[in-house]
Amino acid sequence: MVSVEDYGNFDTAWCPGCGDFGILKALKKALVDLGRSPNEMLLVSGIGQAGKLPHYLKCNFFNGLHGRTLPPATAAKIVNHELTVMAIAGDGDCYGEGGNHFIHAIRRNPNVTLLVHNNQIYGLTKGQASPTSERGMKTKVNQEGVFNRQLNPLALAISQDCSFVGRGFAGDIKHLTELISKAIEHKGFSLVDILQPCVTFNKLNTFKWYSERVYEMDESEYPLNDRVKAFEKSLEWGERIPLGVLYVNERPVFGDSLDALKSGPLVRKEPKTELVNELIDGFM
Repeated sequence: MVSVEDYGNFDTAWCPGCGDFGILKALKKALVDLGRSPNEMLLVSGIGQAGKLPHYLKCNFFNGLHGRTLPPATAAKIVNHELTVMAIAGDGDCYGEGGNHFIHAIRRNPNVTLLVHNNQIYGLTKGQASPTSERGMKTKVNQEGVFNRQLNPLALAISQDCSFVGRGFAGDIKHLTELISKAIEHKGFSLVDILQPCVTFNKLNTFKWYSERVYEMDESEYPLNDRVKAFEKSLEWGERIPLGVLYVNERPVFGDSLDALKSGPLVRKEPKTELVNELIDGFM
């Protein structure tokens, strides 16, 4: 029987009151509810406050470069598809530096769950505007207000037929736990965009601001595979912000059609160098 204690209890470098604490708590609870033990998990992260989350869990993890979370996560799932692989990123990390990888992960559809800590600011580097910052928000760098239009990651994901798209809120741990569980159980690429207040650098999108606007969707409101309805729902922002699963579409999963994986994970196979040697000899 898996327990929350199995995932450890570590000192963190997050600011007191940070929304990341709610995400960490929800993730632990989701893994326990699903009966996933630490040795079955691999968490892959990049750089940022979100990228520190795997450091505070007792499980397998890989900490890589800024914006480069999804390529190693995809590779790890291919090499050992028996692992439950999760990618952990921030809004700047994933939608800024990693925007290209985000789009192509949607295209490939690996069986990886992506949790994006969306605090609408660059927290680790002291408060620059991120792709999801509200237009007009004033930061240390953007003292006259953010000029660029705000990126809508859910609309982008749905437009590209991402196989699972959901949104959670770090201030509602029960709902977020259930959402993360659904994303992990979904076979294919799952995006969970998590509204995560930054209490230090984002004084606009606070816990109070979100609490007055977020609401739990009724998942029977429309068929979850209706991309047009889901896209319309993803455009709700401002006075009303929906939480929950917005879109689900079963698609072929990257790796399932690879003959090399049908007899088991690559990590358990002896490497065969004959074909590689023949290829090298052809250039001699």
